[in-house]
Amino acid sequence: MTGRPRRRRRVRVLVAGVFGAVLGFALVGAVVADRVAPLPLGTVGDVSREVVDRHGHTLHVFLNGRDRWRLAAEADDVGEQFRRLLIAVEDRRFHRHPGVDPVAVARAIWQNLAAGRIVSGASTLTMQVARLIEPRPRTLRAKVIEAVRAVQLEWRFTKDEILGLYLTLAPYGGNIEGVRAAARLWFASRPDRLTLAEAALLVALPQAPSALRPDRWPARARAARARVLARGVAAGVITAEAAAVAAATPVPARRGSMPRAAPHLARALAAGARSGQTVIETTLDRGLQRAVEALARREAATLHPRAGLAILVAETATGAVAAYVGASDPFDHRRHGPIDMVRAVRSPGSALKPFIYALAFDDGLIHPETLVSDASARFGGYAPANFDGGFRGELSIREALQRSLNVPAVRLLDRIGSVRFAAALSAVGATLVLP
Repeated sequence: MTGRPRRRRRVRVLVAGVFGAVLGFALVGAVVADRVAPLPLGTVGDVSREVVDRHGHTLHVFLNGRDRWRLAAEADDVGEQFRRLLIAVEDRRFHRHPGVDPVAVARAIWQNLAAGRIVSGASTLTMQVARLIEPRPRTLRAKVIEAVRAVQLEWRFTKDEILGLYLTLAPYGGNIEGVRAAARLWFASRPDRLTLAEAALLVALPQAPSALRPDRWPARARAARARVLARGVAAGVITAEAAAVAAATPVPARRGSMPRAAPHLARALAAGARSGQTVIETTLDRGLQRAVEALARREAATLHPRAGLAILVAETATGAVAAYVGASDPFDHRRHGPIDMVRAVRSPGSALKPFIYALAFDDGLIHPETLVSDASARFGGYAPANFDGGFRGELSIREALQRSLNVPAVRLLDRIGSVRFAAALSAVGATLVLP
């Protein structure tokens, strides 16, 4: 009987010695590494560019440089329930340790020695961030380096900043990284609006993102979520009743898609964004943008299969662009969908007529009820005709503009002067491209 307590004491002494050596090495190593080998944070900023509307609502998201959906996140982007559940499951002493958890290390060494094999790890959330920043094979050497890097992270960042790094970099299956991208693609939601069932699944997924994808392995995903819920109940962060309801909730059968509104404008803005700019603000209104895009699709269906259209909506009071549709379908090559018809150089046709009339109004040459002749005429070598080939005779300026007649517009342009008209357009930012 006396032999067993002695062996236990020897194991405890060994555990304490090993732990002390590991922690001491990590602390000393962190000091040295911080000067000799600074944290490799270059990839942290490789996040998806996000185009937002005037209210901050997401309009369009682009893949990052590694073809991943990764949206920058901060600790405050998730709800309190998610944060408490994550810490309860992954790192209960997250707010009390210096990157390496002494209690977790001691427990892991004790359990592994007792079992004669590796049955428990001691990774903290900070150590997981270190591994996500600088992936390495799962070896003892890599674990020591992670411990050093974790202490470096704690030295450089606050706990909330470290949690933000985890929430930005954690993998959630396929090419999804970060809790904001995961919440949107798996639940069409924001991370601060997740239900308990959704939050528990997103806490579980980074543990084995490929093996737990709910669209491919629903039974595994449900089991992993149940384990997270059970840990949450044991830690006292959720009730058993709430956990039971969450465990009975179905997991998502498929992943969704990222917003792709205003694709032509979004691409142009992303191409012109400054280096490191991840959020691009616009004056668009997401609700109006969706409605106008739907209108464009409906109208295109009534046109010739090769006819394209574009819509630009601007506020009369401010001139701010509220909706921008470069094509009814950016992937319809029959209608030249990839071309942004809002910006494309093309024959302006009747689009110029209101400006001709407006300038003539300003000059006092006409008013809406002035009579004008719509009859065959020649201006030098040019003889304008209407779309249908006919003429309407004498009619008012109001009616000529409503019917978009060509001859009255050319008569007015001849009186204003084409050079002056072109200069007036240029003065307000409408530059003509002439052959």
